[in-house]
Amino acid sequence: MRRGLVTAACAVLAVLLSACGGPEGRNEVVKGRGGAGSKAAITPAPAVERPRIPGIGDRMQARIPSRSRQVLAVYGDGKDSADSMAVLYVKSGSTWVERAKWPAHNGKRGWTTDHQEDDLRSPVGVFTLSDSGGLLDDPGTRFPYDQSESYQSPYYWDESHWHDFDYVIAINYNRREGTPPDDPIRPLGQSKGGGIWLHVDHGSGTLACVSVSREAMEYLLQTLDPDQHPVMVMGDRENLKA
Repeated sequence: MRRGLVTAACAVLAVLLSACGGPEGRNEVVKGRGGAGSKAAITPAPAVERPRIPGIGDRMQARIPSRSRQVLAVYGDGKDSADSMAVLYVKSGSTWVERAKWPAHNGKRGWTTDHQEDDLRSPVGVFTLSDSGGLLDDPGTRFPYDQSESYQSPYYWDESHWHDFDYVIAINYNRREGTPPDDPIRPLGQSKGGGIWLHVDHGSGTLACVSVSREAMEYLLQTLDPDQHPVMVMGDRENLKA
């Protein structure tokens, strides 16, 4: 009986992990597009203050909560592209300051405004960030952090994916805020997909998640602050500017 329960639990975790990856004050610019083990160079750049987040149209801008003072914007290269750029903006007074940016990846088939399970596209929208976790120890985040071996990628996946979930931040699409990233409950139903995370990059597109370098994940985990009500604004550039 106990073995059956363990097997069922492992199956649930496998579904969550496969939904996310697997085969099939200082302004900083982080250069390079490497895999999980790559070393990205960080170089300072002059701060630029803006009255609004660039490339984000009125529709998306209106969905950013007024109390949010940290926004991670993910600009997809195209509707059907897996390549994107992640930019962290911090609000100072009434202006937005670009703090850092990194090359990123999104769903293998690009983006969608109507995400469905296994469509290999990342959902377009504005999503809150509230929970984190990973295989590795807490790097010093202010988010609740769920450290567990359950985030270990299956070893039958390609080796390039073995470190995908060393660090993860749950993107609050079709999930319950305030629960660990691997919580299986999907309020909108299973068909709408879920288990969508920000996680360590493996050098190519994901099944629906957004991925950045390990250094970027450490930076974000140490910088994002629940008291600043951080959100992700993500999608292809055409949808974002609408």
